[in-house]
Amino acid sequence: MNGRHGNIGVFLDRDGTICEEIGYLSSPDQVRLIPGVGEAIRLLNEQGMKCVVVTNQSGIARGFFSEERLAEIHRELLRLLWADGAILDAIYFCPHHPTEGRAPYCRPCGCRKPASGLILRAASELGLDLKRSYCVGDRLADLECGKRVGAKGVLVLTGYGREEALANGSDAERSPSCVVPDLREAVRWILKDLERT
Repeated sequence: MNGRHGNIGVFLDRDGTICEEIGYLSSPDQVRLIPGVGEAIRLLNEQGMKCVVVTNQSGIARGFFSEERLAEIHRELLRLLWADGAILDAIYFCPHHPTEGRAPYCRPCGCRKPASGLILRAASELGLDLKRSYCVGDRLADLECGKRVGAKGVLVLTGYGREEALANGSDAERSPSCVVPDLREAVRWILKDLERT
C-alpha cells in the first residue's frame, strides 16, 4: 500500500454517493451500493488515502430510526464494501436537525452539513491535511462543508447530483472543483489532480 498519501482524506457522502438514494434509509436490507463504488474506494485504499464517510442522518432526530439501527446499517455497508475489497477508515454522522424532531437531537449543531464539524473531527482524529483533501457528494452542501476548511469538492451526478448541478449558480463556496457522473469517475479525477499537484 502506498503511504505517500496517508494524510489525505477523501470525505464521502453516503446516500446518493455510495448507496442508492431512497429517502430515509432505515434498515440494513435497504442498503444498495451504486455500481462501481467498491472499485472506486478500493483504488483510494491502494493509494493509502483515508476514506471517510460524513453523513447527515436527521432521521434519528425525526424518530425514523435509532442510533443502534444506524450502526446496523453501517455494518451492512461495511460488509458490502468488504466483499468488493474496499475499506472505509471511518464513518461520522450527524443525528441532529435544527428545528424538527425530538430531544436531545432537535437542536442546532456544528456537525450538520454544510457545517464542517464532522470533517474537522475526522481530520483531528485521523491526522489529515484538509488542504490536500477532497469532499465527494451528490449535494452542494456536501462540498460546501469541505470547501470551508480548504478541501476540494467533487459533485457526482448520482443521487440528487443532476438536480444540484442544474441549481448551482455562481456561488463560489458551493461551486465544485469538478462534476463527474459517479464515484468511480470522481476517484479518477482525484488521482489525476494529485499528479498535477
